[in-house]
Amino acid sequence: MADTDAKPASERTADVIVVGAGPAGSATAYHLARSGLDVLLLEKTAFPREKVCGDGLTPRATKQLVAMGIDISEEAGWLRNKGLRIIGGGQRLQLDWPELASYPDYGLVRKRDDFDEQLARQAQKAGARLYERCNVSEPVLDERTGHITGVHAKLGEEKTPVTFHAPVVVAADGNSTRLSLKMGLHRREDRPMGVAVRTYFTSPRHDDDYLESWLELWDRRGSQDRLLPGYGWIFGMGDGTSNVGLGVLNTSASFKELDWREILKAWCASMPEEWGYAPDNMTGPIRGAALPMAFNRQPHYTRGLLLVGDAGGLVNPFNGEGIAYAMESGVIAAETIVQAHARATRAQRELALQRYPKVLKDTYGGYYTMGRAFVKLIGNPKVMKLATERGLTHPLLMRFTLKMLANLTDPTGGDAMDRIINGLAKVAPRA
Repeated sequence: MADTDAKPASERTADVIVVGAGPAGSATAYHLARSGLDVLLLEKTAFPREKVCGDGLTPRATKQLVAMGIDISEEAGWLRNKGLRIIGGGQRLQLDWPELASYPDYGLVRKRDDFDEQLARQAQKAGARLYERCNVSEPVLDERTGHITGVHAKLGEEKTPVTFHAPVVVAADGNSTRLSLKMGLHRREDRPMGVAVRTYFTSPRHDDDYLESWLELWDRRGSQDRLLPGYGWIFGMGDGTSNVGLGVLNTSASFKELDWREILKAWCASMPEEWGYAPDNMTGPIRGAALPMAFNRQPHYTRGLLLVGDAGGLVNPFNGEGIAYAMESGVIAAETIVQAHARATRAQRELALQRYPKVLKDTYGGYYTMGRAFVKLIGNPKVMKLATERGLTHPLLMRFTLKMLANLTDPTGGDAMDRIINGLAKVAPRA
């Protein structure tokens, strides 16, 4: 594929190419640029653009925003939340985020159409070169070694063929990750997948300062009520609307046979009328997206290509959270690449890059293994019902559960709950 756009070669070459300017790609590009590397950040669409998400950010994600220097003040349009409200089994329990040395004690809410652009612009300010409307089609491979040395893409509304070159490429192109597939990396069928569907309603509940999770998801459309394997959420956006959605796991027998958009409509219809979750108050269509969980694509490094975020299946299987892990994996990838870049020989650089999957497994492997076991359990609605009925009556147990599900512990010097969770994650296999 020829590069028909007559730009100087230096504008098409860099130290690193990052494909995809979502949270994973922008975080990677930001930290690389801050370390002095020349980074190309290639985004297939133009900002602002929408992504399917709950829009609720835990303290784990908040920490990463602070690390990127993002202005997260209320004046800048961010809505803070104090914790999680859990509803299920006839119980209602409100839990504050834990007070930890490692994470702030608040989360945030922000719409993804605006959130992603803020991160991408921050990467630009740090020195990354952002190309919007740059649709990457395939890798450029060294014929002798099979290593990736760049990417072919179509640029702009005219879809001009271009080729970008770099010795290291980061796949941050989401669950579909066309680049990974072209490099022969396919999804692991033994790892859980989730689906999220959501919409927005104008609602008086828009300024709720707790994220709300409904642990029992009922399908009441037939002659008999049916408990479904998933959870619903209601997140106030602070702008007059609520993000209302549900997350469902593929571990259940009914996963493929049900229309989850219709389930969401039925669930919203069962809510109190004064909340406003009615079709007339819907501000946009119902949209859905896949949630690739627990390292469902591996290896995370091969032949010059590193996978970050959804491309590497870094969604937390306990709670469906992806943004925190997308950004954290971007930090780990950037640190790995910066160290590799400083090595004198190709063999030494390769040795440094091969460390990336090991660091990911050391960081998340045991915890994700625990999450896969959890997913299998709650795939049975009867287990989920029993857990909510018994668990929600014990606030101390639920505080422990919140820490475990949200992965919010202090790695050193924490309380007894932290030590138990950290200990379990340490001894669990890091697959």
